[in-house]
Amino acid sequence: MTPHDRFLSLMRFQPVDRPTLSEWGPWETTLELWQAETGLLVEELLAWQRECDLVADPAVDFSMRPAFPEETISEDADTITRRDGMGQVYRVFKENPDTSMPEFIGFPVRGWEDWKRIKPLFDPTDPMRYPVDWEARLARMRVERPITKLYGFVASYYGGPSLFGFVRMLMGPEAALYAFYDEPELVHDMMETAAEFSLAVMDRALREAPITYVQFWEDMCYRGGPLISPALAREFMVPRYKRLTERIRAAGIDIIVVDSDGDVRELIPLWLESGINGIMPFEQAAGNDLYAYRKEYGRDLLLFGGIDKRELAKDHAAIDTELARIAPLVGMGGYLPTLDHAIPPDVSYKNFSYYWQAKKRMLGIS
Repeated sequence: MTPHDRFLSLMRFQPVDRPTLSEWGPWETTLELWQAETGLLVEELLAWQRECDLVADPAVDFSMRPAFPEETISEDADTITRRDGMGQVYRVFKENPDTSMPEFIGFPVRGWEDWKRIKPLFDPTDPMRYPVDWEARLARMRVERPITKLYGFVASYYGGPSLFGFVRMLMGPEAALYAFYDEPELVHDMMETAAEFSLAVMDRALREAPITYVQFWEDMCYRGGPLISPALAREFMVPRYKRLTERIRAAGIDIIVVDSDGDVRELIPLWLESGINGIMPFEQAAGNDLYAYRKEYGRDLLLFGGIDKRELAKDHAAIDTELARIAPLVGMGGYLPTLDHAIPPDVSYKNFSYYWQAKKRMLGIS
């Protein structure tokens, strides 16, 4: 089977020659520690990625254009303060920045006037939304039949399509949450812009490319649940999600996934109602129970992730136990077993290598 067909069959609960093989990559700091541990080159440390099912990136650009100039604003002995392409100003530690969260200092939208200046930068008709080698990419996709994911990764870690994430990355989480109550019309206008922008930007890819699935990005939950109430999500997001998913499904794509960290259980019914039928990465530290979700939602909900990355930092026995925990779920279909986020720096290369081989055995891949 081709990677595209294998993935579709897996997610449609149909027979496959073998499960799809996929995995999150390591943080940059993790790679540096692996190099110190092994003395290997980066390409040698990441050789396992070549065993994964082939994935293609259509490289559709959902970012503001032109972007803010990325620049270093200041630095001291321990930290650097930068501005990224989204206009966010943040401070990071010079040493091992991956191991701590940035301290965000400023965001480009503080109210209506800022938004009016920023809004025209999300022009879907900009010809650079699509790569100059678009036709060549299409030709390779049609021959290689990779898993083609329509998802736009832009400055920092924002990705599109997105609604809550769009507002959060432009305003910052605290200001965005206040705005739902203090300036609801501003939030509505930003989300409406995001929805219409995404529909227009996606249109060509949906018409021309052999898309396997579409991924949204939100990151709108934390360990204790969603950052906004389900009632607010229903008012601000569900109608717009429906417009997006109806267009995607009209193009023949029936797998639509949302990426959100944290405890997602209260939002699952709303995402399903909206036409989104897959969720990732089901962080285990947030209490996401994949078996409970499968029991409650059956084949309506597709599962991605859910392998506790923290177990890889322990020992081989802990890794075996964690893989045994999710093994029955693999056999049910509709599940892509991966870690519940990127590989953190406390996971040694030796432990990851053990995990990788054990996972392949579990999937029946030699």
